[in-house]
Amino acid sequence: MAFRAFTQTHLYEKQAALKEKDKSSIQCIECYDQNVYIGTRDATVQHLILPNSTNGDQIKTRDGKVRKLGSSNHIVQLRVVPLFNHLLVLWDRSVTALNMFSLEPVPALKKIQQVSLFEVCDSALISQKACVEMVTSSSRRKVIRIHVVGVDRWEVVKEVPLLQDPVALAVDGTCLCVATSDRYLLCDVSTGRSQELFPHTHSRQRVFVTSAGRGEFLLNGPESLGMFVMKTGICQRPPLQWPQEVLAARVCFPYILTLQPQVLSVYSVLDQQHKQTVSLRGAKGLHSTSDGVLVFTERDIFSLRLVPFKEQIQTLVRLERVEEALMLLDRVQERHPLDTYKELQKDITCLAGYVHYYQQGFSEAKDLFIKGGLDPREIIRLYPDIHCGQCEDFQSQLDQENKARDLQVLWQEDRNTLHHYLVFLGDFLRTVRGTEQGLKCSREVDCALLRLYAELGDDENLQQLVAFSNECRLDHCVPVLERHNRYFTLGSLYKSHGNENDALMTWVKIVNGAHRDPTCSDVYGHIVWTLSQLKDSDAVWKFADWTLQKKQEIGVQIFSRRPPDAPLETQDVLAFLEKYPLAMLLYLEFLIHEMKSEEERHHSRLALAYVAQALRKEEETSSMKTRGKLQQLLWESEFFDVSVVYERIKSTTLHVEKAILLGRVGEYAQALQVLVHQERDLKAVQAFCCRASQNQDSQFRQNLLITLLQIYLRSEDLTNAAMDLLNNNTQVFTAENVIQILPDTWSVQLLSQFLVASLRQTFHQSRMASLQKALSQVELMRHKVIWVSPTGWFTFFFARLNIMCILVSFFHSLLCRCKPQKQSSNWTRSRSVRFVRETLQSHSLLVTNVVK
Repeated sequence: MAFRAFTQTHLYEKQAALKEKDKSSIQCIECYDQNVYIGTRDATVQHLILPNSTNGDQIKTRDGKVRKLGSSNHIVQLRVVPLFNHLLVLWDRSVTALNMFSLEPVPALKKIQQVSLFEVCDSALISQKACVEMVTSSSRRKVIRIHVVGVDRWEVVKEVPLLQDPVALAVDGTCLCVATSDRYLLCDVSTGRSQELFPHTHSRQRVFVTSAGRGEFLLNGPESLGMFVMKTGICQRPPLQWPQEVLAARVCFPYILTLQPQVLSVYSVLDQQHKQTVSLRGAKGLHSTSDGVLVFTERDIFSLRLVPFKEQIQTLVRLERVEEALMLLDRVQERHPLDTYKELQKDITCLAGYVHYYQQGFSEAKDLFIKGGLDPREIIRLYPDIHCGQCEDFQSQLDQENKARDLQVLWQEDRNTLHHYLVFLGDFLRTVRGTEQGLKCSREVDCALLRLYAELGDDENLQQLVAFSNECRLDHCVPVLERHNRYFTLGSLYKSHGNENDALMTWVKIVNGAHRDPTCSDVYGHIVWTLSQLKDSDAVWKFADWTLQKKQEIGVQIFSRRPPDAPLETQDVLAFLEKYPLAMLLYLEFLIHEMKSEEERHHSRLALAYVAQALRKEEETSSMKTRGKLQQLLWESEFFDVSVVYERIKSTTLHVEKAILLGRVGEYAQALQVLVHQERDLKAVQAFCCRASQNQDSQFRQNLLITLLQIYLRSEDLTNAAMDLLNNNTQVFTAENVIQILPDTWSVQLLSQFLVASLRQTFHQSRMASLQKALSQVELMRHKVIWVSPTGWFTFFFARLNIMCILVSFFHSLLCRCKPQKQSSNWTRSRSVRFVRETLQSHSLLVTNVVK
């Protein structure tokens, strides 16, 4: 199938007697709408009327009027002026005006004599009366005349002198392109200036100038080049190389037609390439029409009409000349209505995409299919195993059946090539899915993708497709997934279509081993997550037992991870979890720690659950973690029933917890007795005291530690513990209070570390008190000025100095006595707590005064 830009039709054959053949041959033609005018060698003008329909290889014309102008000289040119119904005829070196329908002369328009060439300009002059321009070349003088033609007059308005006689001319507005015997030039009729273009060596028969569009001319240049020249004198297109014997040329965008004695050649303006050859024996000339050209010989007239651009481009695509097709499509868009061009562009772009598709140029094919808005079903139907009857009702707009069959044969022979085509299909459908292009057939697209992913083993994309909203048909897709053992994906498909029970049942069978699906490792976790998000409470309760029987610590999440808009009754959940103690404990933790429940029953049940778990795991290391949670709850919760919990643990070995409960009701002495004598863990005792003293004043802490000290002092085995307590809490204990309760038998040496630290602390406090008092007095003096005599200041200073000296002397003596020395070791050992007590009492008044 060859490409054709024009179709040839025989319009007319001139009939004549044998002896008159030479005299009545066609010399020139003119055409306007359905009217064709013939000028003959024997000075005859003939009017032909074409039918409205031009189908077929031959058209039957209807004869109109005939007018014979004379007996000699042939008709040189014919031009129509539709505005006034004039037909202008150049014959016998004169221009005559005839009526274009009756061919009767126009009486008001006298002949214009001595004319060798003429052209009519389409542009209207600026005038109150409608007029057209006509350009004539004088046969006697080297001059061009500009005429204004009206309905009943014509007159010369300007003359432009030339250096040589014109051989051919063309007009565009105020610009003339003139060919002389040896050169081409441009003339501006408004200014009279001329511009030489280039010389030539053609004979008069080979010189021609024709309009190539607005503001552009086509010339037969030197070296057989078709030259495009703008009216500004520049060339914007490359020249066209054509044969040497070109008689005439016309531009019918986007083509150039050149006439030779035996053939007519068609070239593209876009790429300068030869496109078509038409055999025309004895052709003499060309005439442009609205949709092509007319070619005439001595006896015949042929019509070359443009093939519709859509058909041209489709032919180029079928010939796999894709680049030419797209270039032609892009350049002809201005000559089509917007809607028509859009549809044409889509069709041709898609056809171009098919060419790349069959050549395995998948990237280019995909881009063209998307750009052309190809219906995805056009591609899906090429894959019989993928569409499986889904596209049976679809009527294809593109004829690709033959190539599709060839493609399927190729796939049967080469599985690797088939794989590449399947990958392309997935890429294309994935791209158009969700777009306007894919929404037209979303069901077919989704079903095709599911089958494709299953076939390719693309589990990630397969799961992503069914996990969200999709248009897959269950009757088509369920068998596919079952055949490929994709049961987890099958459950997701059921769920995406609102069939939660079917989805959960399918996943349960995977966990139970009834189905095998290697694509998902944590099906149980997915079941739990799905149940936690379900708003259908019936489905949740239906699968809750199975879920908790598998793993209580994970299964409880179906109750604790629920969204706010799908709650379950707390009491119903607690009642259900009675038979699942671990799940019950975790759910109570959720209620208290995350839901911030303040209900006494929840806190009490959680405490009792911790107690039960701790007692069950008493021999295990995990018991410590449970006891830690229990102790934290007992310390921090304000809502549990202390008596209930204490009643449960009072007979157990959970001594720390008992102590905490006793402390919560204010029985600190009893709590410390339990820790010291039953738990027998001094670190636990210290931790209890620290925790109990939080957010309490110093007096509370001092009383608590005094109580503990008294408990230690009742047992001789805890003397070291008592000393550690004293030495580690010197900032809390005061020497005066401690000495009162210590046994008289304790030596000073045993208490030396505590006494030194305690007295240092007391001394520090006295100095800080004095400093604070002094600062307060200074601040007071800033606001209230009091006159004090110099002797008064000195008296105050020396009084304070005496007191400080006395205090320093006392502590120095005491420290010296307490400090162990080799020569006085017997003395320190002999001194007891009674001595220290008496010493402190004798200086108590002094210390009190100092502090004050």
